Amino acid sequence: MPDEPSAADDHEVMTIPQPAAQLAQAERRTPRQRIESHGVLGAATLLAACDSGGGGGSGTGLVSVPAPAPTPTPTPSPTLTTAVLTAQGASRFLAQATMGANRSSIDAVLNTGIAGWIDAQFARPRDMSHWDWLVSKNYNDATNSNNLNGQNGYDPSVWRQAIAGGDPLRQRVALALLDFLVIGINGINLSWRAFAMAAYNDLLLDHAFGNYRDLLGAMTRNAAMGSFLSFLGSRKANPSTGQMPDENYARELMQLFTLGVYQLEQDGSVRMSNGVPLETYTQDDVAQLARVFTGLNLANNDNSTPDRMRLPLVIAASANETGSASFLGGTVSGGGFAAIDGALDILFRHPNVAPFVSKQLIQRMVTSNPSRAYVGRVAAAFANNGSGVRGDMKAVIRAILLDPEARDEVAALASTTAGRLRDPVQRLTNWARAFGVTSPSDAWAIGDTSNTTQRLGQSIGRAPSVFGFLRPGYAPPGTAMAQAGMTAPEFLIASEQTNLAYVNYMQSLVGGGTGDVKADYAPMMALASDSQKLVDEVNLILAAGQLRSATVTAIRAAVDTIPLTANNATLNRTGVAILLTLASPDYLVLQ
Repeated sequence: MPDEPSAADDHEVMTIPQPAAQLAQAERRTPRQRIESHGVLGAATLLAACDSGGGGGSGTGLVSVPAPAPTPTPTPSPTLTTAVLTAQGASRFLAQATMGANRSSIDAVLNTGIAGWIDAQFARPRDMSHWDWLVSKNYNDATNSNNLNGQNGYDPSVWRQAIAGGDPLRQRVALALLDFLVIGINGINLSWRAFAMAAYNDLLLDHAFGNYRDLLGAMTRNAAMGSFLSFLGSRKANPSTGQMPDENYARELMQLFTLGVYQLEQDGSVRMSNGVPLETYTQDDVAQLARVFTGLNLANNDNSTPDRMRLPLVIAASANETGSASFLGGTVSGGGFAAIDGALDILFRHPNVAPFVSKQLIQRMVTSNPSRAYVGRVAAAFANNGSGVRGDMKAVIRAILLDPEARDEVAALASTTAGRLRDPVQRLTNWARAFGVTSPSDAWAIGDTSNTTQRLGQSIGRAPSVFGFLRPGYAPPGTAMAQAGMTAPEFLIASEQTNLAYVNYMQSLVGGGTGDVKADYAPMMALASDSQKLVDEVNLILAAGQLRSATVTAIRAAVDTIPLTANNATLNRTGVAILLTLASPDYLVLQ
């Protein structure tokens, strides 16, 4: 799919900054999507660079986590500073719970309340699956080698759902899961890679509101996961040849998907002995667990269609270990899926799972540094949904999004440490959902955005390794955040280079879209003659009203440099307001 904007008819145009080289190559576009250059790119760049990952700054937007004695039971929920839901509060909630807010979604939350909106999302059926969309676009045609041996259709499918999907909470949770239950499409060593990755993304979407134990079972039987973590075709030990089972999946299943490397209290704090963290598992645990995942293979040998990429893996008895495997104090034996499910049950019942999974989901959706009490409350919901069920994702999602630490906007805004840096993919989808981006041809020609010098430095399903783009314990070294014991996962992919690339790329998208992926700025243009009304509306929808007064003043001043008598004034003023908001640290950090 093409990555660059396509030519269109020449009508009125919008004017915001563009690098000189890009401006020289600018193509003709339709009136509502084209933005020409103005002298505000420098302002946008400066705004974006203010809180880059390379500097300590004030640490605004991140929560400090001290290390007092562990709390074995969850702390009662604090009292909300205010219980009145405002449009700003609804927008803030949507920034946590979806891929981006718009005026209609803000109104929907105000109408139903947050709890009611969540329940409505739980009741909503899934949109068309990634798999079915790829088939509908004929990407399953084996005569096209780019379908069979390449990645045709993958990026359009993920952007289509992230931007236009009608199940935004499901989309958001699935993306949060993908951030730590990682597969990167470039690491899949199979034919039909777009379909293999689509099947995995669909698996996450299907189980986003289900049970975490069922999700673990589905992941273990998934073709893409089997290839990515190299247990596909793993064989039992052969003493005569020295062959040993592949240990990759066994290790990452414990380290990254369920337990973590250190034993945890239920509030997420690390258990210590004489000042030393207690490890969760040993190398022998890894070796023993790896025995269970032997003999797994694709369901059949038919490569004329992609169908086997979504069929559950099967076990070749000759390669499967049927002897006992003892790990984490438990034992399974007999081989086959009974042993696999028994092993997953042992992992699922481990006390680390609830706080480990809960904290990562909180970090991805609400705040980089949740308090131990917040983690404890969510972990308690994971451990028991109120009806004795462990791993109920609906209970976990409710606990995360309805917790006072998530909902108390007054306390968050008063804090210098609350919130998280928005990751680049969500900044793009925030813009796209806010301003009604569509792709009339259904081509969704955004493409791979992981380039760090020209794009976002991040793209859905394109993590370079099983550790993903973001690491939950990361803090920028040598910064005030690191010195305060804080974590800032998103800063792992934030630097001066990526900030500049982000601003340049978003300038291109805001100004002209890409292909026929275009925004509809008509509602904003109706406000553009009044810079205060325009900036206030952009602030509400994109930044949940969190732009500081000085930032608002600076953006209004830039907007007002474009006189109302200028050509395409309302279009150009709208573009400036949007781009400068997207570039501001007040937007980049969601509190």
